[in-house]
Amino acid sequence: MKDKLTIAVIQKNRDPFDREKNTQQGLAYMEQAKAIGADLALFPECWITGYEFPEFDDDVPVEEIEKTEVFQSWASSAMEEDDPHLFAFRQKAKELEMGVVITGYTRGKRRPRNTAFLIGRDGEILLQYHKVHTCDFASERMLESGDEFFVAEFDGVKIGIMICYDREYPESARVLMMKGAEIILVPNDCSEMVHRVNVLSTRAYENMTGVVMANPPGKRKGHSCAFSPIIWRDDVEQDNRIFVAGEEEGIFPAVYDLADLRHYREHEMMGNTFRKVKAYGPLMEETIQPPFVRKHQR
Repeated sequence: MKDKLTIAVIQKNRDPFDREKNTQQGLAYMEQAKAIGADLALFPECWITGYEFPEFDDDVPVEEIEKTEVFQSWASSAMEEDDPHLFAFRQKAKELEMGVVITGYTRGKRRPRNTAFLIGRDGEILLQYHKVHTCDFASERMLESGDEFFVAEFDGVKIGIMICYDREYPESARVLMMKGAEIILVPNDCSEMVHRVNVLSTRAYENMTGVVMANPPGKRKGHSCAFSPIIWRDDVEQDNRIFVAGEEEGIFPAVYDLADLRHYREHEMMGNTFRKVKAYGPLMEETIQPPFVRKHQR
């Protein structure tokens, strides 16, 4: 069993449309991650494909958008599991004997999905996760939401994934914790990050999991981060930040002492220790009441 797990957080920009360029740059960043001792590299959201959408007026229903040629052309370009760019990352993982979380649009049943792949040291796909909380108030309403969270083992560590807007809902990390996640990885692509970083610190604390987020650099962006759940040691309060980046480009290592993490999870009082589940019935209520009714809710 490994003593430590090192995750290289890739705070880099990708091209909006050039998948070959994104792939070649991404492979180079994997090599740089390996050179600093990383076991696994974490990329931002939609790295391979870009995070672009056809332009439609906000009032046009998705059902009408789906009928247009421009949407169908865009949707048909979404990746499948045999996509050559995805395969290149799998090959590089095998070559370097390291893991990677790589991202992009994939084919759904009707519309593309926002997807992250956890790839093992042997190049095999360990986990494929489709973003559950798509931003249905914006262009991302054109995507098909996932409907489940998943956990897989990498190097004996139980890894969960949530993507960007998932982090705003405590249920996302909570379900991953309930499924056994020890570390949650968060591919991300958005701005106004200060408060969102604070949310991720809270997710680590309340679930007693590590949380690591990768975001592209730029003005009001960046702030990739990693948090430990450990906020007390010998009854003394600790800063649980492993790192919080600035807005600049970089590759940042997040090192987790696994014995320390597991000892804390086995002895402290958060996570799934003293929850009062009988009181949580309203969490399963699907009806949306004012003041939370919005356009495009599904």
